Amino acid sequence: MSQKFTLASTAKLNSGYEIPLLGFGVYQIPKEECPAICQKALEAGYRHIDSASLYRNQGESASAIPASGVPRSDVFFTSKVPFFKAPMGYDSTHKLVDAALEQTQLNYLDLMLIHCPYGGPEARKGAWRALVECVEAGKVRSIGVSNYGVHHLEELEAYIKELEAERGPGKGGVLSVGQWELHPWLMRKDVTEWCRKRGVVLEAYCPIVRGERFGDPKLKQLAAKYSKSEAQILLRWSLQKGFVPLVKTVTPSRVLENADLYKFELTENEVNDLATDEYSPCAWDPSVETLDK
Repeated sequence: MSQKFTLASTAKLNSGYEIPLLGFGVYQIPKEECPAICQKALEAGYRHIDSASLYRNQGESASAIPASGVPRSDVFFTSKVPFFKAPMGYDSTHKLVDAALEQTQLNYLDLMLIHCPYGGPEARKGAWRALVECVEAGKVRSIGVSNYGVHHLEELEAYIKELEAERGPGKGGVLSVGQWELHPWLMRKDVTEWCRKRGVVLEAYCPIVRGERFGDPKLKQLAAKYSKSEAQILLRWSLQKGFVPLVKTVTPSRVLENADLYKFELTENEVNDLATDEYSPCAWDPSVETLDK
């Protein structure tokens, strides 16, 4: 199993665009710290910033792009449609995309995700339709969802077909990315199988499980074998599982450490052995909510 990734490696999205395989997440990073730490990440070679309206720091995160000197076209910037302030739906999604563009001072967003499935069927469908129109208007390049269960994904797939019947072939929107908490103790086999059958790229947040599993015997053994940190082992595992891990830190030295994943490779047996049948989220889990929630 030879997977010769580099920090510049990308995956092709259903939309036709490329997404860098390692993302820098800014959840809970204070807005005053975002410009410097995101600039450090870009200067270290990261080309993917994962933000959200809910994080209240997307403008500060995006400000690192011109400050770093990295061309805008080389940076993949994500935001998300939140479920707060106003009920999620068609009109609010249009307004939130415009607000994200104003706050970030970007001409377009590379990816816009529906942050979670809360709000009920009409809210989810309205948000999706608005995102489809934002793609058509050139405001957003790729769209997707976050924290959906398979039942939510199947609802969306059916709605895309409804939109195509109404608006014309190919005009129902293209599902390019899904984002979930994913790691060896939360494999989400149903979601990953659904997405892979459809070519949907899987992003993994909390890929190092917030450090809660550091000290796990298998993890410690691999870290010792490869002379890497346990965080690096988990990030490398995520890459080799075909995920796009989103790493977060406010420590400059760890920006570099978390990107140092490309001079070693886990064996296929090690990747498989580290995975478990546990279902143990360390964050929230909206994927289990019913369709009417």
